[in-house]
Amino acid sequence: MVFDGIIISLIVGFFRKGNLKSLPYLKFKYGWIFPLLLVIEIFVFVFQNKIKILGQVSGYIYIAVYILGLVFLFLNRKNHGFPLIFLGVLLNFLPIVLNGGRMPVSPKAAAVLDPSYFDTLKNELYAKHTVLTSSSKLGFLGDIIPLTKPYPKTQIISIGDIVMNIGAFLFIQFLMLRHPMSRKNSDSSLSMEGGEKE
Repeated sequence: MVFDGIIISLIVGFFRKGNLKSLPYLKFKYGWIFPLLLVIEIFVFVFQNKIKILGQVSGYIYIAVYILGLVFLFLNRKNHGFPLIFLGVLLNFLPIVLNGGRMPVSPKAAAVLDPSYFDTLKNELYAKHTVLTSSSKLGFLGDIIPLTKPYPKTQIISIGDIVMNIGAFLFIQFLMLRHPMSRKNSDSSLSMEGGEKE
């Protein structure tokens, strides 16, 4: 869902005649944390069913990844949209940490997906997800919201995902339309046009 939100934000930004000229000027505190966490999460996802000890500790690894991610977002909270991204990640983190490092997934919501997904979820480790049951904690913050047509990609999301994507949307719109470097050339062009008219 996060990548979907980024793509939609970029499309909207370009539709609003924005640009990505400010990208080289972005400065994040401890910016290396995010790509590192992404690599770790992908590694665990791929190998947690192949390496026994990795599978046994994978829940703790996911919790650690979320904690470091929250620290990164907090340190960069002054960026537009980051407080909402932080809140969205926190809303996802709470059910994950209270359910052993796994995000509860509603069986009812998962009905929109290929049946093989839920079979896999019940029989082996799948990413950072687990089946939502009556004993799950904060289940309402789990993946309980199904997305189907007309949305182009069938999936299930959480309340935290929605909040996080709103924050990402605000950040990308600022980046493409309101960041000083994204407006630099357009402001110069307006000044030149004004000079010619005089």
